[in-house]
Amino acid sequence: MNGIEAISSVTSATQITMGNLGSSQAAQLPNAVQQSSDLATSNFGKMMSDGIANVDGKVARADDLVARFVVDNTTPIHHVTVALEEARMAVELATQVRQRLTEGYRQLMNMQL
Repeated sequence: MNGIEAISSVTSATQITMGNLGSSQAAQLPNAVQQSSDLATSNFGKMMSDGIANVDGKVARADDLVARFVVDNTTPIHHVTVALEEARMAVELATQVRQRLTEGYRQLMNMQL
């Protein structure tokens, strides 16, 4: 189940009105919502850690190509340049995602109840 399916399962579970539920179904609703929420949280956490691992892999590959290029001239310069640009863009994207998540968290914390 991808992140969008997890979000839709949480949304569909919360759209059920309590008036349409029997007493046994109403008792099971908090458990279903909690399980969906746990699934969405674990999927989001996995997605974030996979993204960070991907960025780390691109940076490590670029470092390796630069080191091989410096030691011997068998590594083409265009491979090094492409790897460095991919690593730079991946780090920039990760920085932007972190900034947007932090900004969203701050806005949620500053909301008046």
